[in-house]
Amino acid sequence: MSLPIPVVRRKLRNGRIIERSGRGFSVNELREAGITIQQARKLGVYVDERRKSCRRENVEALKMLLRAVSEAGEAR
Repeated sequence: MSLPIPVVRRKLRNGRIIERSGRGFSVNELREAGITIQQARKLGVYVDERRKSCRRENVEALKMLLRAVSEAGEAR
């Protein structure tokens, strides 16, 4: 199981918007996925407390991670 990589959007000076990998998931994204900051850090997920945005792709990636962790826990 690999950890998800957060995706962030950034607007350049000329108006173009680029997507790149982020430093960590925002607190709002964790909240939407139903994870606390402490749980995320125990799982090894990076948290960027400075970010305020909530990207749908990141929330879905976190939910998939939770499903994979819960299935691995049930298989034991």
